[in-house]
Amino acid sequence: MSFDLAFYAFWALIVAVFVGLPLMTAAAGAIPAALLSAPSNRHEFISRRFVVLGLCASFAGVWLMGLGAWLAREDSRYGGIESLGILLIALVGAGLLAAGLGPLPSWLLETLGPYAERLPPPFRLAVRDLAHRRAHAVLAITLAMMATALGLALTITTVGETTQSRAEYLPLGRPGSLLVRSSPAYLGPFSAEEAATVRAAMERELPGVPIAQSETVARASRHFGATADNVETPEEAVYWDQAIGDEKLLRYLTGDQSTPYEEGTAVVITSANVKVDSVDLSYEINEINENDETMESKTVRAVVARTSDPHMETIFVPSKLVRDLGYQLQPGELIVDPTLHRVTAQEQLRLDDQLDDALAEIHVERGFEASTGWVPFASAAFLAALACALASGLGKAANGRQARVMRRAGNGSAAAFRWFCASRAGLSALCATALGAIAGCPAGMLLLWPLTMPTTWEAPERVPFDTPWLLIAAVVAGLPLLAATLGALFAREQPDASTPAESRP
Repeated sequence: MSFDLAFYAFWALIVAVFVGLPLMTAAAGAIPAALLSAPSNRHEFISRRFVVLGLCASFAGVWLMGLGAWLAREDSRYGGIESLGILLIALVGAGLLAAGLGPLPSWLLETLGPYAERLPPPFRLAVRDLAHRRAHAVLAITLAMMATALGLALTITTVGETTQSRAEYLPLGRPGSLLVRSSPAYLGPFSAEEAATVRAAMERELPGVPIAQSETVARASRHFGATADNVETPEEAVYWDQAIGDEKLLRYLTGDQSTPYEEGTAVVITSANVKVDSVDLSYEINEINENDETMESKTVRAVVARTSDPHMETIFVPSKLVRDLGYQLQPGELIVDPTLHRVTAQEQLRLDDQLDDALAEIHVERGFEASTGWVPFASAAFLAALACALASGLGKAANGRQARVMRRAGNGSAAAFRWFCASRAGLSALCATALGAIAGCPAGMLLLWPLTMPTTWEAPERVPFDTPWLLIAAVVAGLPLLAATLGALFAREQPDASTPAESRP
């Protein structure tokens, strides 16, 4: 138990470092830069020195992320420690990119001022109001920008990783099949007693359902192989060497219950248009002296069975043929053929409760299933961005003059103030989401390379990453609209003390 706790604590520390470091870098740089760059007087201009230094930090962050992406390119292979180091470099770069954008909210509000003079009164007054309380508005926009960038980067990296994982996914059996294998803690097949226990549990939960069984040689050091001329097993095949079993396993492999079975005949299961009439079985004949690699070969009759699933291509060898060569067989896995019975999620759950995890591992082949665990975190980031944007968009006008102008523009109606609050909240959210997209999109696209970096030569090549542009556009456009709607909905006009009493409602 102490080892397990130490193991989980170690990985928790790793995750905390890799998640917290870029966030701390971004927060430690962006928030102070935003506050320092906001002039105390709205008539003062932001110091261009802050903007230049911030952009330099952002460019340095992009350079670090680009370096990480270049090091993680497809023709490179690194070990685990090197991979973590490259990922750490890229994550620090992402933090620097966000930190360098800290002065931009203040500069953006200052730049929008002259252009807002041509807009209708609610928008023009909203820009003036945000500029009047620059420090408060800039802090809210900066926090919303960081939350938006985090949510977009998480979305882009997860969608890209899902694309790669889908391309790398290898099924463990036919779609819909139930597979019960020995626990990964035991690197080997079931013993006869363990297989009997598993079979009994399956028969209790799935009464009357036929159970197929694949078998493997009892001693892994003793070689056994089956080959056929002009037949190559695909690398993505489930049974890459050969499949050993009875007629139930054969019909599971072909997906055809009418496939003929003979104890002395091997079956080449392939989708290729080949003709095969024999299979060569290679085996060791000396079990006493393991250093003696005396090999023999035997040719047996074979037939061809067609399959449309390349993952199920293999050479099926009846168990009797292998036992006749002097091998002892052990159960490799127990299978429920989906042609005969489709296992439901409830049945899988009940069977999992029946079997000890230390004894068996249960898997129902349902194809690649994309993870949705990232959705709550991305949603929380976008909600936090919305809340921060609303923080500068709610409340009364910054001064009495703003309130009086709004009343004159709207002929004293409450709708004018609602339009003002909607414009103020929507503008804050628009600035935040635009800057968040500038930081989050390149961060997500560049972080994908070290996050999907292959560490072995057997790892498949990368596929083109899917970038969710529609979702990004929906966030950048939807958050300001939602903020404007909420700003208008929660608008509560509070008359200023300087307003004459007779003009108060």
